[in-house]
Amino acid sequence: MQNILFVCLGNICRSPMAEFIMRDLLQQQGLSARVQVDSAGTSGWHDGEDMHGGTAEILDEMHINSSGFRSSKVKASDFEHFDFLVAMDHDNLRQLEALFGVHPDKMFVITDLVPELGYHGVPDPWYTHDFNETRTLLQAACQQLLHKL
Repeated sequence: MQNILFVCLGNICRSPMAEFIMRDLLQQQGLSARVQVDSAGTSGWHDGEDMHGGTAEILDEMHINSSGFRSSKVKASDFEHFDFLVAMDHDNLRQLEALFGVHPDKMFVITDLVPELGYHGVPDPWYTHDFNETRTLLQAACQQLLHKL
């Protein structure tokens, strides 16, 4: 069993979208029993809240069920529990490294998996309001992560 944690700032936009896109890809490939996926935020600002409506709308458009989601903050035990802690941007990665040290084989920015797209992190749709851009990047990066597994 492998465990993946997607991490963004508030755990309501990018990381939940990555979590559910990856779950859907794993289900399509028949790998759901071999890989567990979750998400968390570095801030804890939205602990216990549902995902952002923009993220939920994108997942609904993709016919991905995201019911039951609740935002949570990264915990000290996450480093031991998860095989990969996948940050949405370099700020999130720096915060993970401040907690757990530098471990490039275990903790990295998701867009590093798709350098050909020319992004150095997934822009936060909380600020950009472009949830379609987030979906496009995360679909490509999650597909590459699936190959990496």
